Amino acid sequence: MSGHLLIAAGGTGGHMFPAQALAEVMLARGWRVTLSTDARGARYTQGFPAQVRIREVSSGTFARGGILAKALVPFQVVGGVLGAMFQMLADKPDVVVGFGGYPSIPALGAAILMRRPRMIHEQNGILGKTNTVLAPRVARVACGVWPTDLPKGANGVHVGNPVRGAVLSRARAPYIPPGDYPMSILMIGGSQGARILSDVVPAAIGDLPDRLRHRLRVSHQARPEDVDRVTDAYDEMGVKATVSTFFNDIPERMAEAQLVIARAGASTVADLTVIGRPSILVPFAAAAGDHQTANARGLVQADAAILIPENMLDEETLATHIATILSQPEQAEYMARAAVAVGRPDAAETLANLVEDLAFNTQASGPQDAVEE
Repeated sequence: MSGHLLIAAGGTGGHMFPAQALAEVMLARGWRVTLSTDARGARYTQGFPAQVRIREVSSGTFARGGILAKALVPFQVVGGVLGAMFQMLADKPDVVVGFGGYPSIPALGAAILMRRPRMIHEQNGILGKTNTVLAPRVARVACGVWPTDLPKGANGVHVGNPVRGAVLSRARAPYIPPGDYPMSILMIGGSQGARILSDVVPAAIGDLPDRLRHRLRVSHQARPEDVDRVTDAYDEMGVKATVSTFFNDIPERMAEAQLVIARAGASTVADLTVIGRPSILVPFAAAAGDHQTANARGLVQADAAILIPENMLDEETLATHIATILSQPEQAEYMARAAVAVGRPDAAETLANLVEDLAFNTQASGPQDAVEE
């Protein structure tokens, strides 16, 4: 059976990438898919299939802007909810699925008011602010990390974090362990907090023994204001490096890497477990509830990753870990296998099954309301 799925997501790639993964699966199952997001989230829609209809809605957050901007937030949200309600009247979704971020509020708010079947997906081990408010008001909370700290009244189920088709196409890609040949390092910093990595990673690579450093090729994600200085740092030490604010081909670069250095965002962790690569993870210290440390826990416990808390990150510590991994091919290969062992490459299919169950099984819509046609 097919239907109409409305996906609500926005803010960062951490919300948009799993939303894209679900959209890909639902389209393959014959569903129509609409994405509800705001102008900020729309920046991440280039990778969505062309069949997905994009609707930009009005929303806002108290986390940014001055007094006037924050005073306008309630009006923006109300306007977004009303707009979403009118859209739902014209084209009723069978299910609404939210992936977090304040741009998901209008569509989920409308679904609550109009008593449409609804659920949310939480990528991290600790719910974000938006999902914390919504969790008791939806039929299910699909959790990317388990256990997830859920509020009272929330119905949680572990599905894992869906990954895009581009990542699945490189699932379990053969790993070439470090050796006496050119080696690749992928450094990805996420949408926030990449500056400290741009400060420390080039310096740490500069501290490596010549026999390692001269064989390295680095793909380094940096903030726009840091691109030139990071590029210059690699040039000065004679290391071949590609420095960019965003890589459209992360799955390919990750599959080619002998080592990944990254924040511990949920999507990054999921990609690492599906493709299977050794990693050094530096959780973003300012992440709400320290959720990035929770995200990394499974990889660290499986000996697939080394975790360095941000307050302990310096060039000497990082250089030591890089040298250890790249000098021990058997251990690096073990880390790659261990990463795959904790992965859930079927997360998108599992989430799609929940969506279809929610759409066509009225008992699955939750006790909070009934489905009205």
